[in-house]
Amino acid sequence: MYEEIKQAIRDVPDFPKPGILFKDITTALKDKRCFRLIVDAFYDILKNEQIDKIAAIESRGYLIGAPLAYKLGCGLVLLRKPGKLPAATIKEYYNLEYGSAALEVHQDAVKPGEKVLIIDDLLATGGTAEAACKLVKRLGGTITATAFLIELAELNGAEKLRPYAKTISLLKY
Repeated sequence: MYEEIKQAIRDVPDFPKPGILFKDITTALKDKRCFRLIVDAFYDILKNEQIDKIAAIESRGYLIGAPLAYKLGCGLVLLRKPGKLPAATIKEYYNLEYGSAALEVHQDAVKPGEKVLIIDDLLATGGTAEAACKLVKRLGGTITATAFLIELAELNGAEKLRPYAKTISLLKY
C-alpha cells in the first residue's frame, strides 16, 4: 500500500531553490485512490490514540489534517504563516533548510490539557514541526505525536522532535 503512495509522489529538482529536491504530493492527492490510502493509513495508525485536536501546518498539512480530523472525530487547528489568522495569535520563529520563517496560531486554539496531534506533509530538518510543538506547548496542550506523509530521514528531523512526542512517518526517503 505505501509503495503505491510512494510511486505517486513526484520529485521536482531545484524547487524552491537550486539544490533542493522537492517531494510534490499533489500527484498523490489528485489520485482518488492514493488520497484515500494516505488518509486511511493515518487513521489506522491513530484510531486508538486519544486526540482532541489535530494541529495542521500550513499549507499541505491541511490537506491531510482536515480529512483525518473528520475521520477521527476531533477538532482541527490551523498553524499559519504570520498575518493570516484574524484573531489574537502567538508566534514561533524557526529555521528551514533553505531560510527562516515563523508560524502563528490563535491564542484560543488549544485548551490546557488537550491532546494534540501535529501533522504536515513532510519532515526535513524538523524546524517547522518543532515550532508547531512549541506553539502547542505554550498553549498548554499535550502533544500525542507528530505525523508526516514523508520523512527525509538523512536530515534527522525526527531527532529534533523526540523531546516532544513520537514521530509517525508513512514514507521515509
